[in-house]
Amino acid sequence: MHDNGEIDIKTVGGRVFRILEVIKEVPDKLYSGAIVNYPESYEQGNPEMMRKVMQGIRDLHALLKVTKDFKKPDDQIRCFDVAHHIGLSLEEEYELLMLTDERQRQEYLKRHLTKVIPMVAGMEQLKEKIKLNGHFKNLSGFGFNPDAT
Repeated sequence: MHDNGEIDIKTVGGRVFRILEVIKEVPDKLYSGAIVNYPESYEQGNPEMMRKVMQGIRDLHALLKVTKDFKKPDDQIRCFDVAHHIGLSLEEEYELLMLTDERQRQEYLKRHLTKVIPMVAGMEQLKEKIKLNGHFKNLSGFGFNPDAT
């Protein structure tokens, strides 16, 4: 509990739900509640597609010099396990939550990675060019002497 009386509540998302109605005051609780339903979801993905998605994630993380252990073998990983680690915007995360088929979610992540990996690679190339900026005058073989007038 904070000094001002507020409390932090830690939650774990067990599965996707849709809020039907928010209940501002719940008897005997210090927090609001909601009436929810659980949309049908097809959880069986395409194993080959997931391998491609996981390779894309590893490629992205390598470019960013990030290491991440997903604590599951690739054949047990689902899109919701990894989506938070590929740079989706809040809107994109919401769009992913709206997809009710794991194969659709796999395609969504694959498309995102196909878009973002070249951008990140380009940024890395730009960083390297910026690092080299100003060192061109040290190149020999062009008869260029910047100190000569």
